[in-house]
Amino acid sequence: MENCLFCKIIAGDIPSTKVYEDDKTYAFRDINPMAPVHVLVVPKTHVASLDAVDALSDELLAACLRTCRTVAHQEAIAESGFRVVSNCGCDACQSVQHLHFHVLGGKKMAESMA
Repeated sequence: MENCLFCKIIAGDIPSTKVYEDDKTYAFRDINPMAPVHVLVVPKTHVASLDAVDALSDELLAACLRTCRTVAHQEAIAESGFRVVSNCGCDACQSVQHLHFHVLGGKKMAESMA
Protein backbone atom coordinates (compact mmCIF):
# COMPACT_ATOMS: atom_id res chain seq x y z
CA MET A 1 0.00 0.00 0.00
CA GLU A 2 1.45 3.31 -1.12
CA ASN A 3 1.10 5.43 2.04
CA CYS A 4 1.43 2.70 4.66
CA LEU A 5 4.27 3.31 7.13
CA PHE A 6 4.91 -0.40 7.68
CA CYS A 7 4.87 -1.16 3.93
CA LYS A 8 7.53 1.53 3.54
CA ILE A 9 9.58 -0.02 6.37
CA ILE A 10 9.30 -3.48 4.77
CA ALA A 11 10.40 -2.01 1.42
CA GLY A 12 13.41 -0.34 3.08
CA ASP A 13 12.18 3.16 2.27
CA ILE A 14 12.04 4.03 5.98
CA PRO A 15 14.80 2.78 8.28
CA SER A 16 14.10 0.29 11.05
CA THR A 17 16.06 -1.93 13.37
CA LYS A 18 15.40 -5.34 11.89
CA VAL A 19 15.22 -8.25 14.30
CA TYR A 20 14.06 -10.98 11.91
CA GLU A 21 12.92 -11.40 8.32
CA ASP A 22 11.76 -14.25 6.14
CA ASP A 23 9.82 -14.43 2.88
CA LYS A 24 6.45 -13.80 4.61
CA THR A 25 7.16 -11.60 7.64
CA TYR A 26 9.32 -8.76 8.90
CA ALA A 27 10.10 -8.01 12.57
CA PHE A 28 11.63 -4.81 13.88
CA ARG A 29 12.08 -2.91 17.15
CA ASP A 30 9.30 -0.54 18.19
CA ILE A 31 10.50 3.08 18.25
CA ASN A 32 8.49 3.71 21.43
CA PRO A 33 9.07 0.54 23.48
CA MET A 34 6.63 -0.34 26.25
CA ALA A 35 8.85 -3.13 27.64
CA PRO A 36 12.58 -3.94 27.62
CA VAL A 37 11.87 -6.09 24.56
CA HIS A 38 9.26 -4.65 22.21
CA VAL A 39 9.33 -5.97 18.66
CA LEU A 40 6.70 -5.53 15.95
CA VAL A 41 5.94 -8.45 13.65
CA VAL A 42 4.20 -7.63 10.37
CA PRO A 43 3.15 -9.66 7.36
CA LYS A 44 4.82 -8.51 4.16
CA THR A 45 1.39 -8.54 2.53
CA HIS A 46 -0.63 -5.44 3.43
CA VAL A 47 -3.81 -6.00 5.39
CA ALA A 48 -5.21 -3.31 7.69
CA SER A 49 -5.90 -5.28 10.88
CA LEU A 50 -7.21 -8.50 12.37
CA ASP A 51 -10.66 -7.31 11.34
CA ALA A 52 -9.56 -7.65 7.69
CA VAL A 53 -7.58 -10.86 8.19
CA ASP A 54 -9.72 -12.82 5.71
CA ALA A 55 -7.50 -11.16 3.08
CA LEU A 56 -4.57 -13.26 4.36
CA SER A 57 -4.06 -16.95 3.80
CA ASP A 58 -4.05 -19.19 6.85
CA GLU A 59 -0.41 -19.92 6.00
CA LEU A 60 0.53 -16.24 6.17
CA LEU A 61 -1.33 -15.65 9.42
CA ALA A 62 0.36 -18.70 10.95
CA ALA A 63 3.72 -17.39 9.70
CA CYS A 64 3.15 -14.20 11.69
CA LEU A 65 2.56 -16.16 14.88
CA ARG A 66 5.56 -18.39 14.24
CA THR A 67 7.67 -15.27 13.75
CA CYS A 68 6.43 -13.98 17.13
CA ARG A 69 7.71 -17.22 18.70
CA THR A 70 11.00 -17.00 16.79
CA VAL A 71 11.51 -13.42 17.96
CA ALA A 72 10.78 -14.39 21.58
CA HIS A 73 13.45 -17.11 21.43
CA GLN A 74 15.92 -14.88 19.59
CA GLU A 75 15.43 -12.11 22.17
CA ALA A 76 15.78 -14.61 25.08
CA ILE A 77 12.34 -13.91 26.56
CA ALA A 78 10.62 -17.18 25.66
CA GLU A 79 11.63 -19.06 28.81
CA SER A 80 10.51 -16.37 31.27
CA GLY A 81 7.40 -15.48 29.27
CA PHE A 82 6.27 -12.96 26.71
CA ARG A 83 3.09 -11.28 25.52
CA VAL A 84 1.76 -10.98 21.96
CA VAL A 85 -0.76 -8.19 21.32
CA SER A 86 -2.54 -6.96 18.21
CA ASN A 87 -4.54 -3.75 18.49
CA CYS A 88 -7.52 -3.58 16.15
CA GLY A 89 -9.23 -0.25 15.45
CA CYS A 90 -9.12 3.23 16.95
CA ASP A 91 -10.63 2.33 20.36
CA ALA A 92 -7.84 -0.24 20.76
CA CYS A 93 -5.26 2.44 19.83
CA GLN A 94 -4.16 0.89 16.53
CA SER A 95 -1.89 3.64 15.25
CA VAL A 96 -0.79 2.09 11.93
CA GLN A 97 -3.35 0.52 9.62
CA HIS A 98 -1.23 -2.54 8.82
CA LEU A 99 -1.72 -5.75 10.77
CA HIS A 100 1.03 -6.06 13.34
CA PHE A 101 1.79 -8.02 16.46
CA HIS A 102 3.63 -6.56 19.44
CA VAL A 103 6.01 -9.05 21.05
CA LEU A 104 6.65 -7.78 24.57
CA GLY A 105 8.84 -9.15 27.33
CA GLY A 106 11.92 -8.79 29.43
CA LYS A 107 9.99 -7.89 32.59
CA LYS A 108 7.03 -9.11 34.65
CA MET A 109 3.90 -7.95 32.83
CA ALA A 110 0.92 -6.37 34.57
CA GLU A 111 -2.07 -8.61 35.20
CA SER A 112 -4.45 -6.04 33.76
CA MET A 113 -4.90 -5.88 30.02
CA ALA A 114 -7.18 -2.82 30.05
